Amino acid sequence: MDPRIREHAEVIVDHSVDLSEGDDVVIDAHPVAEDLVVALHELVADRGANPLVVQDRLGERYQRAFLRNREEFETPGHVEALYDAMDAYIAIRGNANVTETSDVDPETNAAYQQAQQPLLAERLSKTWNLTQYPAAANAQLAQMSTEGYENFVWDAVNKDWDEVREHQSQMVDILDPADEVRIVSGDTTDVTMSVAGNPTLNDYGEKNLPGGEVFTAPVADSVEGEVLFDKPLYHQGREVTDVYLDFEGGRVVDHSAGKNEEVLTEVLETDDGANRLGELGIGMNRDIDRFTYNMLFDEKMGDTVHMAVGRAYEDTVGEENEQNDSAVHVDMIVDMSEESRIEVDGEVVQRDGTFEFEEGF
Repeated sequence: MDPRIREHAEVIVDHSVDLSEGDDVVIDAHPVAEDLVVALHELVADRGANPLVVQDRLGERYQRAFLRNREEFETPGHVEALYDAMDAYIAIRGNANVTETSDVDPETNAAYQQAQQPLLAERLSKTWNLTQYPAAANAQLAQMSTEGYENFVWDAVNKDWDEVREHQSQMVDILDPADEVRIVSGDTTDVTMSVAGNPTLNDYGEKNLPGGEVFTAPVADSVEGEVLFDKPLYHQGREVTDVYLDFEGGRVVDHSAGKNEEVLTEVLETDDGANRLGELGIGMNRDIDRFTYNMLFDEKMGDTVHMAVGRAYEDTVGEENEQNDSAVHVDMIVDMSEESRIEVDGEVVQRDGTFEFEEGF
């Protein structure tokens, strides 16, 4: 076994979920990630915890078969009971075919996601971690060799996360007490939003692995302006390009996409909260230096910001503010490397990807 797999497992168990004796942990993984699952079992055993492997959320062929043969969905009570009983949840991305569900109707996917919402809420209420195994199919999607993708993933995952936390805390200190944020990129993106009263979180590899962002939630009805997400979105096995959203009073009032616009439309029409922003994130991990069609990595890239339509994370919403609720949470990325700036309460804090606390600002 590649020693980097064991190091990856150690980061998950020791840093991300910090398992204790007697903990019941669910590991959701495709068979292509078997080596990482094996390494996790060794460490789980050392800590006296109890593992159970499922292939629920991250399934492929059988999930496609289910979705293509059913139109109405209900929340599965037995899965909800499992999530209620567990102490920790580890989800490992890794695919045999990244486009397996690309011929499932977007409307069916939206209905399925709505039925899954209580499961999502239960998972997010527990200790959880989402990470990536460098499977060949994901390497192919990233247009990389398998070896090159392995190096890319493990360089991004196996690092000094305390050092990352310290660096990113400088941006947290700027954003956390702020009232208003403005994002400008070229002549295609100019959007403002209030973040007043909403906490800013420092993602340094605990819930998402790799980490490398700071993020918060906009005040639900405050978003105004337009955004062109110039990095592609890969959703439901389809590539959606040049996503354009126009916001008024916090809601999307106009949208378009250069490719697969119907996928975007179905996302925005999933439920009442799907056409409002649930997250503003600022990418700060410069070890992620290329776009790979994998949002777990792409949203962390340095010189980017991302915004998610749909569900806001509970921890990013202050007690006095409304949490945007939705069955979806779909991130999209704006390149901030050129002709771009982030303003916080009227002050420029990032220009062309460089922060005010970095050399060359």
